[in-house]
Amino acid sequence: QIQLVESGGGSVQAGGSLRLSCAASGYTDSSACMGWFRQAPGKEREAVAIVDVNGHTSYADSVTGRFTISADNAKTTLWLQMDSLKPEDTAVYYCATSTLPWCGTGEGLYNYWGQGTQVTVSS
Repeated sequence: QIQLVESGGGSVQAGGSLRLSCAASGYTDSSACMGWFRQAPGKEREAVAIVDVNGHTSYADSVTGRFTISADNAKTTLWLQMDSLKPEDTAVYYCATSTLPWCGTGEGLYNYWGQGTQVTVSS
């Protein structure tokens, strides 16, 4: 079992920055891939950024160049640095981890999820 707890959400004006954190506990050594997802009102949940055990990262086109995902070597903390925020970044952001032996952006690959943290960007 792996438990995930997000923090760092809040309200910010467009152009501002926020840093999300995700604290992982439990059998974190089994995590092959960790990622951030988000869900805006009325929309499906989408992958924002993922990082695998080798440190390889992947970003959604909409956040490339503005967001940075990182994790510590022990896989106990995952971060998402969000810069140049836009109103369309407003969503509930979820931390997720996968214990499957491959990494990807599909929700179905992730078997542990946090409770989510709200990010609101005003214009």
